Amino acid sequence: MPGPAMITEVEDFFALGCGRCARFATPDCSTRFWLPGLLTLRALCREAGLSEVAKWGHPVYMHAGRNIAILGAFRGDFRLTFFYSALLSDPNGLLERQGPNTRHPDCLRFTDNAAPQAMAPAIRDFLAQCMTHAVAGTLPPKDQTELDLPAELVEALDADPELAEAFHALTPGRQKSHVLQVNGAKTLATKQARIARARPKILAGKGATER
Repeated sequence: MPGPAMITEVEDFFALGCGRCARFATPDCSTRFWLPGLLTLRALCREAGLSEVAKWGHPVYMHAGRNIAILGAFRGDFRLTFFYSALLSDPNGLLERQGPNTRHPDCLRFTDNAAPQAMAPAIRDFLAQCMTHAVAGTLPPKDQTELDLPAELVEALDADPELAEAFHALTPGRQKSHVLQVNGAKTLATKQARIARARPKILAGKGATER
């Protein structure tokens, strides 16, 4: 039987889950364990003036046409992950890397539903920084060795921590093969479809043309 489809309405995430696995709409869904904390993060994002949309099966918060942050629930924790995190000032070192191969600290990870409220001032500050950069259109400086990733691939990696970790663990040549594959598509839909098809290979540590 086919698996559940990713949700396309934000309210469904909080009521049912993301739709990425068989625990969707069951008491065992990770969103059930972390619902109070997720709702606190949602409220903080909305109070900051961010617009709320569903992308990749998760609530994404936007400002000035840019993705700002995304909510996620996992078995062992729940997270608020920031896009363009290399731009953020984090003097207290609150941000964590989602995995050993994530380039920059980009998420706040919680294992206590009360923690987001306790960290509300810091969360508001991070969101305000992101919104300021979004309005200004500022982007992080490129690493000299960093590939120029297509925007669609950047969004997919930011929304999928497992995929991001696996992609950054690839050799430069394998990374480049996937970039070329995505850039070879002419339409947004085709690029997104190629990224989705590439996911199993990336998780397996393979390049675009490897079997």
